Amino acid sequence: MVKISDVEWVENSLGRKVPRSIDGVELIPYKGPFAHRPVKDHKYGPKLGYVASEENEVVKTLGEAMEKIGLKDGMTISFHHHFRNGDHVMNMVLAEIERKGIKDLILAPSSTFPCQEEAIIRCIMNGTIKKVEGGSARGEFGRLVSSGRYLNQPMRIRSHGGRVRAIEAGDIHVDVAFIGAPSADELGNLNAINGPSACGTINFAYADAHFADHVIAVTDHLVEYPNFPMSIGQELVDYVVVVDKIGDPNKIASGELRITNSPTRLKIAKDAMRIADLLGYVKEGMSFQAGAGGISLAFTEFLHQRMKEKGVKAAWAQGGTTKFLVEMLLDGTVKKLITGQAFDVAAIHNMKENPKIHVDLPIGAYANIHGRGCTVNKLDIVVLGATEVDLDYNVNSVTMSNGIIAEPVGGHSDTAAGASLTILTVPLFRGRYPVVVDRVNTVVTPGENIDVVVTERGIAMNPRRIDLLEKLASVKIPRDMKITTIEDLQRQAYEITQTKVEPNWGDEIVALIEYRDGTIIDVVRNVEPRYYDDAVFAEKEEKDVERREN
Repeated sequence: MVKISDVEWVENSLGRKVPRSIDGVELIPYKGPFAHRPVKDHKYGPKLGYVASEENEVVKTLGEAMEKIGLKDGMTISFHHHFRNGDHVMNMVLAEIERKGIKDLILAPSSTFPCQEEAIIRCIMNGTIKKVEGGSARGEFGRLVSSGRYLNQPMRIRSHGGRVRAIEAGDIHVDVAFIGAPSADELGNLNAINGPSACGTINFAYADAHFADHVIAVTDHLVEYPNFPMSIGQELVDYVVVVDKIGDPNKIASGELRITNSPTRLKIAKDAMRIADLLGYVKEGMSFQAGAGGISLAFTEFLHQRMKEKGVKAAWAQGGTTKFLVEMLLDGTVKKLITGQAFDVAAIHNMKENPKIHVDLPIGAYANIHGRGCTVNKLDIVVLGATEVDLDYNVNSVTMSNGIIAEPVGGHSDTAAGASLTILTVPLFRGRYPVVVDRVNTVVTPGENIDVVVTERGIAMNPRRIDLLEKLASVKIPRDMKITTIEDLQRQAYEITQTKVEPNWGDEIVALIEYRDGTIIDVVRNVEPRYYDDAVFAEKEEKDVERREN
């Protein structure tokens, strides 16, 4: 791993020290949310293929497909994460690679889940995987990365839009993309709305399919040619492998996503909706995005009720789609729905039943800052969570209070930069750990992109948004809504918890936090081994509190 004493450090525009280069590769310090322009004039291009009148691309086994495309040591392999915690594809691919004795691979998934961590950790420890270019490292995998013990190179952690940008720019060169396909035909036309493992969309794999040198589709539902709709077309796929099962439908989608029943969390959600309404954003033709956490689901439900009371309709909504958004679509409160991920069965079914008003988009069209347009820039409202927020409104959504990598970036920094009103919903503290702090451990989203912080003990408006402050001064604020400052929230958090957590950082760089434009916004150092067990306990306590209160 890279020692902090072995690199030259420079300050980025947030005052965070980042390496000038690592392993001879020059890094660009973060300059601002829209300051960095693409370095390259053109998109990266994959190798051209040639198939002489093959009528069938189906091969019998994963091993045969790997041999045909020439998978070898040192290559980069990628996966999508639409099967979430029910994914079988990554594990079976890694097991076959191990059997073949292929080593030193670079793993570049769009995200990872606990169901994959045993295989990933095993492959890191036995030398099958040497580096990770990914969007997340949860659970035991996150702890392994944070320990600095086994990976020799820092992990790159990117947002959804940032990963697509990196693939298109050639920063990630995918040699082989393994695409789990709920439905496929013999030439590789793929979709995600049909079959026993339907997951709604495979749009996280669109960039991989277009830019990888080779594409292997893995399916458990081979259909007669041609397979409609063609979400990923046959011209992008080398081979199709049919297996018994690519995912567990019971874990691909959550059958019962629940609104939080915590009075504290419900107040945060309701106040987030009310502040958006007071500021004039709950209006005819609006657009919004909210996630699938307990607070976000409650916000969506409160927003739904308020929109019906006012008689206004949203032009569109987007994000990780749940039954709550589907209900808004079906009753006309939302006119059109864009899905990045389908989080439950209702979302998957609705994508199939209402293709004219409920669609997916390539993730580049969703959030790539160096594309020619992305939907995040058209958002009126986005509601986000965090592990920490600080006095400069900088947000951490990757490491816990103890410094351990535990959560994904997702679309956090993408949507925060694009939306007209970015609302951060967080409790003041979790367990005995403050959430509103003087300085976050890890900056993921810069403070200038956060407009409002809503907690159970007050709402802080970012002083950079003078227009919002002026608007708020002209409306009547309900008595049970407290408008305060971020400094006051931080003071309350520290007074209540009587704790100021300082991770026991080591002297190695274990991860680089890459902003959506390719610049480095922060680094993550290892957690010292002598502190490691305590740090794991602290992380578990924070997550247990969150689960109980949701």
